[in-house]
Amino acid sequence: MNLTVTVLEIVAPVFLLAGIGFAWVRVGLEYRIQFVTQLAMTLSLPCLIFVSLMQTRIDPAALTALSLASVVSYAAITILFLALVRLARLETRTYAAPLIFGNTGNLGLPLALFAFGEAGLSYAIIVFAIMALWSYTFGIWLVAGSGSFGKVLREPLVWGTVLGALFLWQGWETPTFLTNTLTLVGQMAIPMMLITLGVAVARLSGRGLARAATLSVVKLALCTVIAWAVGRYFTLDPVAFGVLVLQVATPVAVTSYLIAEKYGADAQAVAGLVVASTLISVGALPLILAAVL
Repeated sequence: MNLTVTVLEIVAPVFLLAGIGFAWVRVGLEYRIQFVTQLAMTLSLPCLIFVSLMQTRIDPAALTALSLASVVSYAAITILFLALVRLARLETRTYAAPLIFGNTGNLGLPLALFAFGEAGLSYAIIVFAIMALWSYTFGIWLVAGSGSFGKVLREPLVWGTVLGALFLWQGWETPTFLTNTLTLVGQMAIPMMLITLGVAVARLSGRGLARAATLSVVKLALCTVIAWAVGRYFTLDPVAFGVLVLQVATPVAVTSYLIAEKYGADAQAVAGLVVASTLISVGALPLILAAVL
């Protein structure tokens, strides 16, 4: 019961903020998705990622083991879902990236903290960093289209992740005044993403949600099995193992919708995946946590 309450406490703000966006559109108020998306992707999200990585502290040996397990997990998931999308004859630009990458940031990080304490949060940030780096390089390339690698190199999200990882590795810190500024800018990201998601949900069709629910169940099952198998193979300690399974099993990230919106994929279909997978996670994540605790 406590785990269920914890998950609900974390997920509830997601729906409340998305509800604001939904209501905003329904009452006929203006909402410029393109402007908000550009602000989040160019400024706020890179700051959030950079500061989160820079301020992480973890033992080097544990960092290496969990990093290797995370890389192997996402490599297997990438290969599997690319094959699945093609076999199902779905549009790769729209469906591949959301199925590969989960909401390891604004859902996975707080859930790891509540379930495993400060040690769990430190582990969770490592998985988040690896996922973010892969998502904002290969993931953006998938959505932007082949021949668009130049767009990836110009993406602020990529450099926010790379610089954050560099500062983490070297133990560097920005001056306090700059860290505080970057933190404030980064704090805009999650509310903006969730409200924008609500705006998109206001235009969803029932058919889109039915497909999204089916794909979300498949994503949850396959990601959980892969993370579990990889974690056992690398003989991670109990906390690291639990965090790896939890993070990889998280629902579709809100950032997947923003990337689809920015690069012209079917953003409405991605929004359906975000909503359906997050709803399913309310019941599934407590069961996963009970299994790994």
